[in-house]
Amino acid sequence: MSVHDEMTSVQRCLDDLTRSVGRLEQQLGSGGLDMRRVRADAEHLRESVALLREATATQTGAAQSTQRKPELLTIPDTPYDGSLWVDIDDEGLGARDRHAP
Repeated sequence: MSVHDEMTSVQRCLDDLTRSVGRLEQQLGSGGLDMRRVRADAEHLRESVALLREATATQTGAAQSTQRKPELLTIPDTPYDGSLWVDIDDEGLGARDRHAP
């Protein structure tokens, strides 16, 4: 099964769990500490699965974007324009019209 299918299955089971907890709560009442804990745990599970679903969607999207072919950039063989290098400092030597320290 794919991750999407597994996540759908987990979501379906969580929905069943929530319905079952609701029926139990109707039969037992919602005032007891144990029932409130079960309800809170079911809600935490729902939140955790939602976070997991978001994380897997992000990972799946990132994996698909990395599988794309990279865009090739052609660099010409012609020399660069000399005006690009006017008023630059040579690394470690300083400006052209001055002496190194």
